[in-house]
Amino acid sequence: MKKNVASITVARGDGIGPEIMDATLRVLDAADARLDIEEIEVGAAVYARGNSGGIEPSAMDSLRRTGVFLKAPITTPQGGGMKSLNVTIRKTLGLYANVRPCPAYAPFVATRHPGMDVVIIRENEEDLYAGIEHRQSDDVYQCLKLITRPGCERIARYAFEYARAYGRKKVTAFTKDNIMKMTDGLFRKVATEVAAEYPEIEFEHWIVDIGTAKLADDPGQFDVILLPNLYGDIISDVAAEIAGSVGLAGSANIGAHCAMFEAIHGSAPLIAGKGIANPSGLLLAAVQMLVHVGQGDVATTVHNAWLRTIEDGVHTEDVYAAETSQRKVGTADFASAVIERLGQVPRVLKPVRYSTATTISVKTRPHARQKKVQVGVDVFLDEPDTTPDRLGRELESLASPDFRLDMLSNRGQKVYPGGAPETLCVDAFRCRFVGLGESVTTAQVLALFARLDAAGHPLIKSEGLFTFDGEPGYTKGQGQ
Repeated sequence: MKKNVASITVARGDGIGPEIMDATLRVLDAADARLDIEEIEVGAAVYARGNSGGIEPSAMDSLRRTGVFLKAPITTPQGGGMKSLNVTIRKTLGLYANVRPCPAYAPFVATRHPGMDVVIIRENEEDLYAGIEHRQSDDVYQCLKLITRPGCERIARYAFEYARAYGRKKVTAFTKDNIMKMTDGLFRKVATEVAAEYPEIEFEHWIVDIGTAKLADDPGQFDVILLPNLYGDIISDVAAEIAGSVGLAGSANIGAHCAMFEAIHGSAPLIAGKGIANPSGLLLAAVQMLVHVGQGDVATTVHNAWLRTIEDGVHTEDVYAAETSQRKVGTADFASAVIERLGQVPRVLKPVRYSTATTISVKTRPHARQKKVQVGVDVFLDEPDTTPDRLGRELESLASPDFRLDMLSNRGQKVYPGGAPETLCVDAFRCRFVGLGESVTTAQVLALFARLDAAGHPLIKSEGLFTFDGEPGYTKGQGQ
């Protein structure tokens, strides 16, 4: 009987999923991976049965039971009401860290950056991917960007712990904190605080646009890149593609109680059933899984055999090139080629060696609560038939006795008082009311809402304006 057997849940997915999963499991079995496999069904068939999340409760029970999920790509139906399975699983099971290694395999896979060896670590649950969207008016839609201190600290600590565990020398954070000063500003601030606890690891920060440009131009200056959710999603694909191919990249989604491993590409329905799909992304995700479950010995064997296969020029169609490839193979034959090379190591590419115990766990530290005082309220109104000056004068008279109207903004740009005639105004206005005393009460805010409604100005929404230990917990609009 095999020792140190890991229970895992497997889903064969949609499109090319069953083919590449079969290939991956064949390699793992031949390498004597110590696995007890439970299979579940997710994706298109589950959506077709009317489950909007693409996964049944019994399948979720399996994930909770095993704590490890190897998932082939799935197809999410287009149309309202259908949820992304990946987002559902990540958020339900708290898979907060997305880890995507993006090394180059030059000269055997074409790339402009032969020395590239970057790992993308992405926060996986927050940011604009919180999925909170609203339509406010005929003209305006919004998506809320949520960034939390615990979320920032957890992913920052994971990035530095990963760098320490894998001998990485530098962590670089990308944000847009010159514009989103509070949300992205918090991400940068917390990352900087955490970095101070790892003095042996260099830390730097780049604004995401120029950072992405530098990554595409000279990835050798980066090692581990730490990102909020949306930027991480985009930049991990950029990194994988410039390294050689998105089809070669695996991905780990790590949480405190469960982990999911998958290729980063989709289900590719146009080539499904043709036997030509590259199983490398899923196989390398399985390597990450083996390390996670403490089978670094098997992970080392499989990864080195894969590297030797690539080095020997045995390539699937997506990376085949006459000048570097020796033999074009399909999905099953590629898996057979890897199996033939189990026990071998690459001769040109750098061999890998994984520890048998590299599971990374992090804990956030308690954060002292600050004194929170409400000093005003932003009220959002649907006002299609007005001008900023007319609306401003009307609202000034409704502000008293407890508030004064500080300003109006439209699409984030101040338009009253002193707005510019060139500014495009749509039908949704943000109206900032500031309390006349040191603080305002809920009763005063509700009375203001009642006055606005009675005067024909019903609310879309409101946001409280608070100070925290005397510091404003809100920003001014553009142009203020």
